[in-house]
Amino acid sequence: RVRAGHVLVATGLVDELPDVPGLRERWGRDVVHCPYCHGWEVRERPIGVIGSGPMSVHQTLLFRQWSDDVVYLRHTAPPLTDEQAEQLAARGVPVIEGEIAAVETAGDRLTGVRLRDGRTVDREVLTVAPRMVARAGFLAGLGLRPQPHPSGMGEYLPADESGRTDVPGVWVAGNVTNLSAQVGAAAAAGAWTAAMINADLVQAETQRAVEAHRGARAGG
Repeated sequence: RVRAGHVLVATGLVDELPDVPGLRERWGRDVVHCPYCHGWEVRERPIGVIGSGPMSVHQTLLFRQWSDDVVYLRHTAPPLTDEQAEQLAARGVPVIEGEIAAVETAGDRLTGVRLRDGRTVDREVLTVAPRMVARAGFLAGLGLRPQPHPSGMGEYLPADESGRTDVPGVWVAGNVTNLSAQVGAAAAAGAWTAAMINADLVQAETQRAVEAHRGARAGG
């Protein structure tokens, strides 16, 4: 048991992948998610983007910068808007309809996906946007629970710019509140929020000192 007046939560998040057999086993190898983290390593290879959420078309357009051979596997994502369909067509990205049944491999190499209707789509790389969920279940007893993120990307702990939550004394930093922050931004947020906590402590200590000072003067 630990007692503290202020708590800084920096527990990060959990990536929840679509329930497609074989997908998790290839995660971080030839199944990737970020064009900035992994784009160079998969450049100019046949890439398939699995539709899994509201940002999937945007993700497809980002990976199109890295390869001329990109297909959009709509899977369970919402139907394309007219604007999205036009964008993908203009960038030469075919749209494959149909739910994915499994990831196909040969040896220790990804070869594509098999759709529920039996068709196969040959690919060397798959990209998918995971659902990102703040690792914060242990805070439920304090009345603090992850909320749906406005972007639809997952669940986060809301906070103000300083990292202060709605629960007095509980502060958050990094991916637990900023789902898309990379390592540098998350670390910087931790330092910033720690400084804000210390400023809050200084203010409280100073207020107590002022009250004690006033009491001593009145008593003297």
